[in-house]
Amino acid sequence: MNGVTETQTPGTNRAPEFHLVQVALGGLRQELLHDAPAYRPLAPVHVTSRLARLLPKRIRARAGFFPHVVVAFLAFVAFTMGYERVDTHFGPLALLIACAPAAIVLLTLVRPVLAFWTSLGSAPFIGYLTGYDGGWPWSNTTFFSHLVVLAVVAARTRPRAAAWMWLVTSAFGAFTGMFLGAGGDSESVAMAFASALVLLAVTVFQIRRQADREVTAQQTVTAQERSKRTLLEERTTIARELHDVVAHHMSVVAIQAEAAPYRVENPPPELEQAFLTIRENAVAALTELRRILGVVRAEDYEAPDAPQPTLADLEALVANVREAGLDIEKTVTGAVRELPQGVELSAYRIVQEALSNVLRHAPGAAAKVEVSYVLGGLGLRIANGPARGLVKPSPGAGHGITGMRERVTMLGGEMTAEATEDGGYEVTAFVPVSREETVA
Repeated sequence: MNGVTETQTPGTNRAPEFHLVQVALGGLRQELLHDAPAYRPLAPVHVTSRLARLLPKRIRARAGFFPHVVVAFLAFVAFTMGYERVDTHFGPLALLIACAPAAIVLLTLVRPVLAFWTSLGSAPFIGYLTGYDGGWPWSNTTFFSHLVVLAVVAARTRPRAAAWMWLVTSAFGAFTGMFLGAGGDSESVAMAFASALVLLAVTVFQIRRQADREVTAQQTVTAQERSKRTLLEERTTIARELHDVVAHHMSVVAIQAEAAPYRVENPPPELEQAFLTIRENAVAALTELRRILGVVRAEDYEAPDAPQPTLADLEALVANVREAGLDIEKTVTGAVRELPQGVELSAYRIVQEALSNVLRHAPGAAAKVEVSYVLGGLGLRIANGPARGLVKPSPGAGHGITGMRERVTMLGGEMTAEATEDGGYEVTAFVPVSREETVA
């Protein structure tokens, strides 16, 4: 009518019901038919439970094989049940068949899907040769061994495979009971009920374990991201503080380069041009510093009005902390000298953060601050005893150690932060300072 011709392919003119059946059969083929005889040995599990830590070291090293031991024990139980039902009329063949359920249970350790199909197909023959004590097609031995096989295979496969195993087992029991029945009561209904309970329990456990693994993995990723963000924040803070120090030095260079030609009588044009170039480079560097600071500055950041602190301000810092109720002993050793401003600022911040940690995590404890001027640099040690009094420690954000470590690393130094034997905490740091860097 509109000149449009509809074309149908073999896949588009089929009913939705056919598509559902095709998807369902595809799931069955993927879970229980595809690579059914594949060799998949059960690997030792990773033991992390508290009970395993109580075991001796020799046994703890082999605790990962506990599932293998459980399966082997259940296989022994199946063998015992089958051996008791052996009919002596059949002789060695019956004894061999009595061992089959145990062998099928052990097969789940290496070829789980194949073990399921073997257990299902061999149940009528094993029951016939060992003597039925129950309803068709399940004897007591095959009933028990098949439940064990279902549990182990469900634990080793995906939850969808458990659903398919229950459907196949129930359909097999109904078919053999209706068309191949040998008379008497049938255990198919009991098998359907018992297998549903077993598979449901294993599936719930499996889903919960998978959820725990995903939560643990997500927590690990979150902790790593939080650690990276904390490190970037600390680096940004350090960059803001050191901006003033670097800017001061560059300003001095620019002023001295501008004033230098006037201190020389009749300077040559080459000297004037050299100082002019130095001043221009210094001013350009200052401009770039301000631009970089604008990038790392937060929206609510306000530049400090006072100059950045140095080691000369430690006495005031210690006095303020003493007023907060902390007993501090400050010691300075070595020849006191003026160090580069960046080193002094970082050393001051390390002591400040360490004392803040003492106030938060060990209220009422006595603390020691040691500053050592040595030939190769500056040493710091801040130690405190255990908390005392009724004030509870504050958990804090946990960023202090990260910031201190980042400052020391930036200056090429080394730092340790660890608990002491008496229940306190100690922070030690060494910042190298060469003779050329020492301020005269």
